[in-house]
Amino acid sequence: MPASPSGARDPRPSVTQQRVLDRIAAQRERLSARRAQRLVVQAQADNGQAPGADLPLVQRLVWFTREHPVVVAAVAGAALMAGPRRLVRWAGVALPLILKLRGR
Repeated sequence: MPASPSGARDPRPSVTQQRVLDRIAAQRERLSARRAQRLVVQAQADNGQAPGADLPLVQRLVWFTREHPVVVAAVAGAALMAGPRRLVRWAGVALPLILKLRGR
């Protein structure tokens, strides 16, 4: 940074430095928005409310797993007992039905 005659540094950043500062500010905004969304999801989970349809599928599955651990364990046990060949066969039957229902 250029120094002024009195020996103090120039407080204005250069163009390159300003670009870096702008990127840092944008990243901070993204992180704070992400943190706020995570807090909303946690508050909904703490209240026992079902997550909204606008949330990603992974977050909805995590919520379902937390709210219904016995059901998830039962489904996992049934999947283990059925075996991979039967699971693939049933997925071939169920998946088109699920996709058709989801398309409505």
